[in-house]
Amino acid sequence: MTTDTLWYTARGSGTVALLLLTLTVVLGVVARSGRGLAGLPGFAVAAVHRSAGLLAVVFVTLHVVTLLLDPYARLALPDVVLPFGPGYRPLWVGLGTVALDLLAAVMLTSALRRRVGARIWRTVHWAAYGAWPVAVAHGLGAGSDTGTPWLWAVAVGCVLAVAGAASWRLSAGFATRGRPRPPSPPRPRPGGVDASPLRAMRTVPAVVPAVVPAAGDSPTAAADRSDPR
Repeated sequence: MTTDTLWYTARGSGTVALLLLTLTVVLGVVARSGRGLAGLPGFAVAAVHRSAGLLAVVFVTLHVVTLLLDPYARLALPDVVLPFGPGYRPLWVGLGTVALDLLAAVMLTSALRRRVGARIWRTVHWAAYGAWPVAVAHGLGAGSDTGTPWLWAVAVGCVLAVAGAASWRLSAGFATRGRPRPPSPPRPRPGGVDASPLRAMRTVPAVVPAVVPAAGDSPTAAADRSDPR
């Protein structure tokens, strides 16, 4: 593989990884709401969210490997984990390392979710939202395409998508529209009829059958027949 092939592969895989990371963040907000999107039900949106995240990791890995093999980038193995080291554009490449470390923490806690617990997983999972702007800054400053119109168009599109999702996430009607609350049980109205079956059974008065006196009976005889004793 030639140097040009490595460089183009690194640039292309990095751009695709940024797009997939943006899609992961946006779908994460939609999946959190429980609503569907583009005709997909809520569970399908959550599945696409997970698949986009895994695919983003694949392209990030390809991006890092091609940069390690490219002699022009001069990226050493410690630079993959330790940011802001000496080498090619240390600030912008270091931002990419920070984003990679955050994504690695999210993937590791997702794989060990049952062991670390839901609270720790959820806390670390928020790191994906922090990794996204760092990845955008890395893409705008680290590559040779810095300042080109197409790269700025990609970055602006990603920023608008995430900004729209974040605004919706912070809106007052996000939870109520996405996840309707179950109806509360009806409250008894003052002076109304109690609809409880047991309460109704207890409040119904006992009905004693009336005894009609037969012809020729005296009132005392009719009363004796009506006495249950």
